[in-house]
Amino acid sequence: MSTQTLPKPDTRPEGTDGTDDDAPKMFHYVRKNKIAESAVMGTHVVALCGEVFPVTKSAKPGSPVCPDCKKIYEGLKPGD
Repeated sequence: MSTQTLPKPDTRPEGTDGTDDDAPKMFHYVRKNKIAESAVMGTHVVALCGEVFPVTKSAKPGSPVCPDCKKIYEGLKPGD
């Protein structure tokens, strides 16, 4: 009986290029009470535009915002 050595598979997630720049291209508006839950529990949130994703980064002032979310947010009444 003989044994073979198999090459080690590439286990990086698809689409990563090996850099540390994993910042989202734009940020979305999400209900405040869902942000912490998603960050801690890993659950997905639904943005105003309908996109569903887990929260992984927090926006900083001046970060690009999803134009659809921004349009919907500006159309909301105060307190909605």
